[in-house]
Amino acid sequence: MDAALDTAAGLISGADALLVCAGAGMGVDSGLPDFRGPEGFWRAYPPYRSLGLAFEELADPVHFAMDPPLAWGFYGHRLALYRSTVPHAGFDVLLRWSRRLPTMVFTSNVDGQFQRAGFDASQVAEVHGSIHHLQCTLPCRQDVWPADDVSVRLDSASMRAVGALPLCPRCDELARPNILMFGDAYWVGSRSRPTLDALTAWRRGWRSGRLVVVEIGAGTGVPTVRRHAELASAAGGALIRINPREPELRHGRGVSLVMGAAEALTALDARL
Repeated sequence: MDAALDTAAGLISGADALLVCAGAGMGVDSGLPDFRGPEGFWRAYPPYRSLGLAFEELADPVHFAMDPPLAWGFYGHRLALYRSTVPHAGFDVLLRWSRRLPTMVFTSNVDGQFQRAGFDASQVAEVHGSIHHLQCTLPCRQDVWPADDVSVRLDSASMRAVGALPLCPRCDELARPNILMFGDAYWVGSRSRPTLDALTAWRRGWRSGRLVVVEIGAGTGVPTVRRHAELASAAGGALIRINPREPELRHGRGVSLVMGAAEALTALDARL
């Protein structure tokens, strides 16, 4: 790893701009679950084992129509968890780098940890939306609003919501997190789209410069982040892949660090 870290640090020190591409593995060192496989999901949420519900089945908008307390039990718990989580030291490293280099973030994570760590919202493109924002389940409109005043009470034994659930302020139908779920035809992308478009334009603007892509914790199960990182680095950039489980590089291009996020980023920062 020493040689790989030295090479990666050299790439960053010579960069003109930095693109951070973060998957679920980015949050693991902060204590967040990554829901890797049914067993990983059930370890994080044991009550769902008895129901035989995997993450992909529960993260489906159909439950907001068929069983709202089940849906909001899951998402209400996650909302409270993400609000209370302190971003790990690797976020501080990236934030300091972003003050020296033009930096954008592309992430599939809906936890808002980059913003909590100090990144400006305009720097963070959330391709799957954010749990900290809501939309109508219908939806009756293409609006998205903050979930700042939302607090869902839970029955911890069943992981079901109890009491009043969030409602759309326009039509009084049930509200839901503004997250792109599996099989989701009703996600409102009006909040995420401008930042995603801005990131695309920004990335294309660095084709004549040295863009370094730091991909962190992005797996192949849902390869959105991994593919974006490869695409961004293919146009003359360099890819640094930080992944303790799936470190393989397509066609051998780039530098692979078989490490967790916090360990790799702090080791790179020490070299820099």
